[in-house]
Parts: sequence; C-alpha cells; structure tokens
Amino acid sequence: MAKRAGVSRSAVSRTFTAGASVAPETRERVIAAAHELGYRVNMLARSLSQKRTNLVALVVSDMDHSFRAAVIDQLARKLVRLNYRPFMLPTDPRQDVSHLIDMMLHYNVSGAIVTSDTPPAEIAEECAAHGVPLVLVNKQPMDGAANVTLDSDKVGRLAATALKRAGCKRVALASQKRPSHSINQRKQAFMRHCPELGLDLVGDFQGAAQNYDGGVEAADAFLNAQTAADGVFCVNDYLALGFLDRLRHGSDIRVPGDLRVVGCDDIAEAAWLSYDLTTIRQDSGLLTDAAVDALVSRIDDPEATPLNTVIDVKLVERGSTGSIHVGDAG
Repeated sequence: MAKRAGVSRSAVSRTFTAGASVAPETRERVIAAAHELGYRVNMLARSLSQKRTNLVALVVSDMDHSFRAAVIDQLARKLVRLNYRPFMLPTDPRQDVSHLIDMMLHYNVSGAIVTSDTPPAEIAEECAAHGVPLVLVNKQPMDGAANVTLDSDKVGRLAATALKRAGCKRVALASQKRPSHSINQRKQAFMRHCPELGLDLVGDFQGAAQNYDGGVEAADAFLNAQTAADGVFCVNDYLALGFLDRLRHGSDIRVPGDLRVVGCDDIAEAAWLSYDLTTIRQDSGLLTDAAVDALVSRIDDPEATPLNTVIDVKLVERGSTGSIHVGDAG
C-alpha cells in the first residue's frame, strides 16, 4: 500500500492510528490506495499487540421497553463517537450469565456496561478479578464498579406530591413481582413519603414484570381488590400503559375522573393522547453520558475511584392527574 500511495510505510501506519500526526495530502493518498487495494485494518489483530480492543460489552434485557431501548441506542452511539466498539449481550434475570462473562473475557473487552436486571454480582466479581472496568446502570452499587442511577428518593417524593396535589387521599402502588433494585428503590421512596403528606397507602398491586402485560395484571389485581384508592403510582411508564388500558377496557373507572395515575421514566408513549400520563422524567441522555464518562474514566485510569452518579428527575404533569397542560415541576 505504501508503494501504491508513494509514501513511506510509517506514513501508512500513522494514517491508520487514531490521533497520529500525518499531512492531509498524505492521508488522502493512503486512503485512496487502501480503497483501491480493498484494505481494512484488522482491529482484533491490532488489539493483540496493543492489549486493548476498544470493545465495550453492553449487557441488556427487556429491549421491548422503549426507555431501555433508547438508553442502549444512545450508549452505543456515544461509544462509537469516542472510537469504542460496542457489542450487545442480551440476557434475562433467569439466565445463567457465566457464558456472557466467558465471552467478554475471551474478547478482552476494554469495559462493560450492565443495564439489565440480571443479577450483576458474578459479572462484577469477574470483571474486578480481570481488571475490566464495569459500570452498572440503575443497579445496586457494588465494590469496584461505577454506578449511575436516578434519584429514587426524589421519584417517590414527586409521585406522592403529584397525587396529593391532585386531591388524592388513599393511594396505591402498581408494580412488579420480579426483583429489581431500581423499582424497589422507587417503591420504598413512595412508601416513605406518603405518610409525610398525609396519604393513606392501601396496597401494592403487582404484575409479573415491569412491562405492558405486567401493568394489565396489576390492574386486574387492583380491580379484584375493589379498593377505594383514588390515586395510583405505577413504578414505570411501560407498566402504566397496560394498567390504564386494562381500566379503560375492563372497568367503569375513569382516569382522571375517578382515579389519578402517575408513572415514571417519561417514555415517548406517555405523551400520546390516548395515555396523557403524568410521569417522572428520567433523562436518558444524562444517564448515558454519565455511564460512558464513568467507563472511560476507568479505562483511562484503572486505579481511579469508580464514579457513583445520581441523575436528577423532574415531574411532567399531564392529564392522568387532571392537569390541562404539559409542564415540568422540580
């Protein structure tokens, strides 16, 4: 290729080395020669000598959840912009994660980000043992891993305050049976703040998972209990959609006429006219920026203390609590 471009071999090497100095004219000649010869840098081969692949594992699940999908999309795009190479490892809470760990370590990843509800203890231990930087997103903090999470206490306070302001006195939770650290934190915060505001918490009605079907199941449990609740906090928007649809198609309960409903995440569907859901906004952009920044800081300085970042949240008021306009309230 150096012969075809009429330059030195070192000039070719610098052209394909990120950050290396090379004259623009030389770079153009080398790139043109590469196209003519069909040359591509073998990044895996290069990683053997540099001992750095720039591969980043994204351990994910529940990709039907639009907030989770948005986070993964934004994580991947930001990593690519920073010249890292993300690859996705799908999983679920019931799955043995040993093969995922094996895959990550065999590919000599530069780091990993876990966004799924998969218990990450084993992943964290193996990453620490092999010096692989790890970031947990909305997961229980673990030694050696950076952590990025939303302000769960503020979520609970804003949800309870929104229902109180909407005139509610007896409120309930709609949640999931499947274990989830972030969901549990939201629930506990809501339960703490209800008595402070004079709200009577009358029950926690659960579906199997934090998705649409789980919301339908939670609504069935709510209807079967025949509770006199006048407000409900759904632990996330995806579940809230199923909850609202089940009330609409299986009962005479009107929202917001008979019942006020608050969700969490502010997914795109929450603003749809058919739902018009008051919710707590979790900013996916801030979340992904913090996660990538935490990972890159550990890759650049493996001895650095892992970052623990708490992402602020905001209330978005819509029609499900009787609001007649969309707005933010901190």
